[in-house]
Amino acid sequence: MITFGSYFQHKKTNTIMVDSFEKVPVRIFNDLKQGSAFIAAEIAATIRQKQAEGKLCVLGLATGSSPKTVYAELVRMHRNEALSFKNVVTFNLDEYYPIDNDALQSYNRYMKEQLFDHVDIDTANIYIPNGEWPKEDIKKYCAAYEAKIEALGGVDVQILGIGNNGHIGFNEPGSSRFSRTRLITLENSTRIANSFEFANISQVPRLAVTMGIDTIMKAKKVYLMAWGPMKAPVLQKAVEGDVTEQIPASLLQQHLDTVFVVDEAAAAELTRFKSPWLTGDTEWTPKMVKKAVVSLALKTGKPVLGLTNSDYNDSGLGDLLVEKGDAYEINLQVFYMLRDTITGWPGGKPNAVIPAHPERSIPYPKRSLIFSPHPDDDIISMGGTFMRLHDQGHEVHVAYQTSGNIAVTDEFVTRFLDFAVGFEEISGIDASKSRSIEADARQFLATKKPSDSDTEEIRAIKGLIRRCEAKATCRYVGISDDNIHFQNLPFYETGRVEKKPMSEEDVVITMELLRKLKPHQVFCAGDLADPHGTHKVCLDIVFESLRRIKADGDSWVEDCWVWLYKGAWQEWNIEEIEMAIPMSPDQMMKKRFGIFIHQSQKDMVPFQGSDSREFWQRAEDRNGQTARLYAQLGLTQYAGMEAFVRWHY
Repeated sequence: MITFGSYFQHKKTNTIMVDSFEKVPVRIFNDLKQGSAFIAAEIAATIRQKQAEGKLCVLGLATGSSPKTVYAELVRMHRNEALSFKNVVTFNLDEYYPIDNDALQSYNRYMKEQLFDHVDIDTANIYIPNGEWPKEDIKKYCAAYEAKIEALGGVDVQILGIGNNGHIGFNEPGSSRFSRTRLITLENSTRIANSFEFANISQVPRLAVTMGIDTIMKAKKVYLMAWGPMKAPVLQKAVEGDVTEQIPASLLQQHLDTVFVVDEAAAAELTRFKSPWLTGDTEWTPKMVKKAVVSLALKTGKPVLGLTNSDYNDSGLGDLLVEKGDAYEINLQVFYMLRDTITGWPGGKPNAVIPAHPERSIPYPKRSLIFSPHPDDDIISMGGTFMRLHDQGHEVHVAYQTSGNIAVTDEFVTRFLDFAVGFEEISGIDASKSRSIEADARQFLATKKPSDSDTEEIRAIKGLIRRCEAKATCRYVGISDDNIHFQNLPFYETGRVEKKPMSEEDVVITMELLRKLKPHQVFCAGDLADPHGTHKVCLDIVFESLRRIKADGDSWVEDCWVWLYKGAWQEWNIEEIEMAIPMSPDQMMKKRFGIFIHQSQKDMVPFQGSDSREFWQRAEDRNGQTARLYAQLGLTQYAGMEAFVRWHY
């Protein structure tokens, strides 16, 4: 399978001085699947070694999104490679408090669903902090938890994730190096970051039981995993910064046998990637030159054409001057590279020969297919480009990959039920069947518990709401109903935040649409910062579909260009951008009104992640910041810009 990291075409450098920056061993893999397989193999090797010695193997286990693929690989090894867990004892890091053990968000339930129900572990050997412990007895239970770990000789292998604020387990910033298992108060930033698991922030528990840092540090071997761009800033601090209790993960620099296992996206802020010219000999490709000069300009606050030889030498870029010559020539080269990414013609400018233009002029008009993971990602992430493609005469299609039904509040459902009943009354139609559905829906919502998943009927109503909003948006842009495609990919339809993996059916549905339309351009979301993981699965489905079509020899795919946009969560780094579509103030406002059509996503929506701003605010801030960065580098100032990176396959 083609991985997300492959389209960056990252150029590895000779990092002979990495150790002078990184204070803990770091293993970097292309993606989380490879990194997770490495950790699972290490765990399996320890289990088997202990089996051969006739001993128990004590594992410290983590929860959350980071270790899911590790557990999936361990389950695979149990089924296919006879990996037995009969000699395994497990201790989990943490649990929300208070919380029912069978709640959807409970880590007790998580561990059963992700691992324990699928392997041959003795349930008597499973230890997890209990969200149902009586509060007055928690200290006693925590002490017993510590005593049990010590009685078994300590943890052999401990796996960890890392929070956006640097926490490990639920040891928040400021936790003592000598802390042990205890009840703690969760920081608001942690509650917000974890709110994607809950309907809203008010339902996220304010307390948790967690292993202490001292408990973690006593483990014989520690693997800390970090996946995706959201973890990059804190990972850099933990790996390259000072040891401080304000970044609990940094304390692992003092552990005798710790390895950080990360993917390329999470490693992006490490010096070896961010400023590789500081870690050893660098191959000065055009992309690397652009990266270095843009970084230098932003660091010094100067436009690209204003950089001097002294600026280069003072920032460790003397080698670039030696290889490429005077600063003036390098500045011009990078300035032209930046300038040539800017275009008002995302489908290519017709009747024009512009060799450096991001898109081809021919064919014109093009058939453009926008893949939108949710029913509003098209207008949020590339609304200006969407409208411009249509206005410039291209045949634009939109494929809404999922129903987006979990992101509709129950209150919004009751509002539309009221409308449906009112419509039936004023129209005088016989709607006995719909009345039955409406009654069942109201009854379910009236008795729904926070741990309940929506019924199939409720999910269908929520999906219909989002479908109607998506249609209205396309009509606002000018797209006909014939060019709107609702894929409703099966992986999404769980009724929960957690989704199923990509399936063969998802790929087949996508291949059928691609072969039907034979697009000249495909736009899809390359945003791995989406906390729900939906964007990543949708991206993998498109990549896999195109890979198979190409392998089958379909000739049209050779001339199909794929452009990746970022979603509501993050933007491309300025040096990565290959096509930037500028927008005027009026175009920014028109995009805003298009986003407003998605009324179910206005104000506060469930499962929106750690960013409390509305989606139109996120989009405008991101587009405006991209435009400001271009202007800061010496290019024309626009009201906003939408950015794209081309994927080569």
